Amino acid sequence: MSRLEDMRRSVLGDGVNRCILCGEQLGPRGSACVVCEDCKKNVCTKCGVETTNSRPHAIWLCKICSEQREVWKRSGAWFFKGLPKQVLPQPMPVSKNKGPQPPSEPGPSELPTQDQKLPSRAPTRATLGALEFSLLYDQENSSLHCTLIKAKGLKPMDSNGLADPYVKLHLLPGASKSNKLRTKTLRNTRNPVWNETLVYHGITDEDMQRKTLRISVCDEDKFGHNEFIGETRVSLKKLKANQKKNFNICLERVIPMKRAGTTGSSRGMALYEEEVDRGGDIEERGKILVSLMYSTQQGGLIVGIVRCVHLAAMDANGYSDPFVKLWLKPDMGKKAKHKTQIKKKTLNPEFNEEFFYDIKHSDLAKKSLDISVWDYDIGKSNDYIGGCQLGITAKGERLKHWYECLKNKDKKIERWHTLQNENHVASD
Repeated sequence: MSRLEDMRRSVLGDGVNRCILCGEQLGPRGSACVVCEDCKKNVCTKCGVETTNSRPHAIWLCKICSEQREVWKRSGAWFFKGLPKQVLPQPMPVSKNKGPQPPSEPGPSELPTQDQKLPSRAPTRATLGALEFSLLYDQENSSLHCTLIKAKGLKPMDSNGLADPYVKLHLLPGASKSNKLRTKTLRNTRNPVWNETLVYHGITDEDMQRKTLRISVCDEDKFGHNEFIGETRVSLKKLKANQKKNFNICLERVIPMKRAGTTGSSRGMALYEEEVDRGGDIEERGKILVSLMYSTQQGGLIVGIVRCVHLAAMDANGYSDPFVKLWLKPDMGKKAKHKTQIKKKTLNPEFNEEFFYDIKHSDLAKKSLDISVWDYDIGKSNDYIGGCQLGITAKGERLKHWYECLKNKDKKIERWHTLQNENHVASD
């Protein structure tokens, strides 16, 4: 013990840029450094002790922490430190009718014991923290707005007793990367205030009836995997269109595994996927926002490709390099085909491009517009992601969109369309 105290008094460095024990300069211009497993301070390899400690890889300790472990081991303090305090719990309200029991227990000594034991009875909700947020379904623009306001009393995740929290959103069921949104990370706090709004585009009334929003709070780690703190889930069918709803919910540590993970996901986030009951193939392809307008002034059809959402991942990195092709059929030669710019490494590209077709209004009823989304690949044929066809031969929303365009001249009409996985020839 005296040797341990002498070592603590004789430290010379700060444990960051200089060795905590000898004070020698560390880094590229100085000595090689290692991090002590216990105190997390930097030490040089001369003042460090390498030990395996029954682990598959070796760990390093500074001489102070190594000596501390030796003292604990020899004195038996580790054994007594690990023993739980055996204290009788406070009597339940039912047992208050029994008179002789309360006087037999020392009242003052039990009050703090009760406070200490209460959190351990419900650790999942009491210690993970609470999250305040609001949700708004904009029916006109087919979008879901999630405003993350703040969190309070988050579980400490770092050695300094704090955390580096951020919030991540997933729409279930669905592929993880295509519908994942996240806030910025706030450093060294257990009570973060984000006031940040994240928006999902292309959300239909059908999505609102069958999808669930998973909101998870995580701790960012620069040198390792990010850690999960807690989550909450909201069924979207509980929301009313165009009415903001506020939430203040305690986080829970829900077991996320619904089924085995799928390919094309990072860090096992596909474990949060749930089985799609119907339209699974359609859901995986994604959606596209298209605008149509027949301009009487220019004498032609203006087609706008606004954006795509939740596209299927076609590359090994879990993303795609999407672009959109247009083809007005029957063929009008080279003027019938157009394509957008390529957007790199994204599953939610925003194009905002318009294309003009010089055609009479009377001839437009005989035509159909083929829209296809592709993944660009260098040195090989491009991959087909999905597509849809608008025209009088189409059905449902596709037919309705085309009909409204013909009926309402000089009026831009935007509609979301679900991409189908149909057989297509390789793109140009």
